[in-house]
Amino acid sequence: MGFLRTYAKRHGKFFLVAVLFVTFESICDLMQPTIMAKIIDVGVANSDLNYVLRMGGLMLLVTAFGAIAASTRNIVASHVSQKFGTELRSDLFRKIQTLSFENIDRFERASLVTRLTNDVTQVQNFINGLMRIFVKAPILCIGSLIMAARLNPKLALVLAVVVPIVGLLVALNMKIGFPRFMRVQKSLDRVNSVMREYLSGVRVVKAFNRFDNEVEKFKKANVEYKDRSVTVMRAMSVFNPAIMLTVNFGIVAVIWMGGYGVNDGTIQVGHIIAFINYMTMILFGLMTISMVFNMFVRARASASRIGEVFSQVNTMTWEEQTPPASPATESARGRIDFEDVSFSYEGASGEPVIKRISLTVLPGQTVGIIGSTGSGKSSLVHLIPRFYDADSGTVRVNGIDVKRVDPAILRETIAIVPQKSILFTGTIMDNIRWGKDGATEEEVRSAARMAEADPFIRELPEGYESVLGQRGVNLSGGQKQRVSIARALVREPDILILDDCTSAVDVATEAKIKAHLKTFAANLTCLIIAQRITSVMDADQIVVLDLGEIVDIGTHDELMRRCLVYQEIYQSQVGKEAQANVQAQ
Repeated sequence: MGFLRTYAKRHGKFFLVAVLFVTFESICDLMQPTIMAKIIDVGVANSDLNYVLRMGGLMLLVTAFGAIAASTRNIVASHVSQKFGTELRSDLFRKIQTLSFENIDRFERASLVTRLTNDVTQVQNFINGLMRIFVKAPILCIGSLIMAARLNPKLALVLAVVVPIVGLLVALNMKIGFPRFMRVQKSLDRVNSVMREYLSGVRVVKAFNRFDNEVEKFKKANVEYKDRSVTVMRAMSVFNPAIMLTVNFGIVAVIWMGGYGVNDGTIQVGHIIAFINYMTMILFGLMTISMVFNMFVRARASASRIGEVFSQVNTMTWEEQTPPASPATESARGRIDFEDVSFSYEGASGEPVIKRISLTVLPGQTVGIIGSTGSGKSSLVHLIPRFYDADSGTVRVNGIDVKRVDPAILRETIAIVPQKSILFTGTIMDNIRWGKDGATEEEVRSAARMAEADPFIRELPEGYESVLGQRGVNLSGGQKQRVSIARALVREPDILILDDCTSAVDVATEAKIKAHLKTFAANLTCLIIAQRITSVMDADQIVVLDLGEIVDIGTHDELMRRCLVYQEIYQSQVGKEAQANVQAQ
């Protein structure tokens, strides 16, 4: 939990101010039983009304000062805890943004959401409580012990027995609670994961009428969360009554011993009343400390989970200074080289999905990549913008090893249209401008026309200002793909990667997009990944992948003559369609 030191330095001064006011408030609370004892033993015993009024006024003054200190403490504590929570949440989100895909893949997406929300809130609440009642409790406990011992050392022997027993109960509480609360948080991750999965695939669930199955899945996760919560609460529920019982036994002992003392004249009545008040304060303090440890255990579990994210070290490294441009690198602008590249999602020890691939894509070329599902097409192009780093071999972009370049700078020259179209809440204009900050309206419209998105956008009631729901839910699959293509084109990149991004577009529209791309892509390198062979037939080069290896490279005509895998793909798609058309005629 070392990450908390940064926030301790940042908010330490205001935290100490809150603690100072808590201390003032606690001192005011501790003074009152002693003043009350003097009122009874001196004022009431001697029938001195002036003394009673004078000491009563002092009690009111002390109470007023304590109330002012408490109000100030609440204001400072709320300000500090809210600011701390906001900064921690922002820093955690920023940390996640800086992590590589390899780092992020170590966490479930739902777990990251829980850490950003529930776990941060747990730590924030603990910090808030720390400045409000958690610091006050030990001050009251220690102060009450000191004041009680000063008041009557004989009765203080009861505290010498009660306090160690309560301390043991608190220690057991913490030891038993921490591992159980960790399991509760993991169960909450599972609930969030099931809910997130359902919401992202709600249309599929309804289409296949699998609602009951999803309800059962959520019920299982929810019941597991409930069972673990009940288990930990059942374990924790023993300690508060045990602490209260121990302290109440102490109060009974004080009254019993005090009664004998009053009878033989060694103890005054006011001392007994004050001592019982101090015992009540100790009970409140110890109960609060027990609650503090319960919250601390939860906050510690949450802080550990947050710390796991902060402790992640980005697996990608690069040179501090970008390699300088030279005539050689300028002439290689848009060039891509794979030199004996292998890659596995599990690292060097895992099963490689890319195996010893060597490939050169020249500036301005349009290269198609085709292969069966799972052949490694997307994995290969993900190495270009450094979503992942190759386990062995070298990937060069613009003639420079990508491992030498800051990924943020590298990606400025690359635009990618992913296999799954991701759009964001906002207008269509804003979504296309994601590709290029500050793009003019004409640039946006031009990109939309090339992506064949302009016609359907203009038909919408609000045109480019039409607001999209989350993930573009109010657009069809083909429309989302066209907006995604427009977002990439407005970037005006050196390298354009189209990852099977026209699968939901009809053949006629795809042909128009390809025609526009030929004009637009005259000076840029274009990689087209496709399942449909018609999408890559007119590419300058076609790379055929199978099981992570290059089977052959060539033009459509060349591959039809010599590549068996390509012939099989062609026959399975175009050949059957042609045969069906002939039979229909």
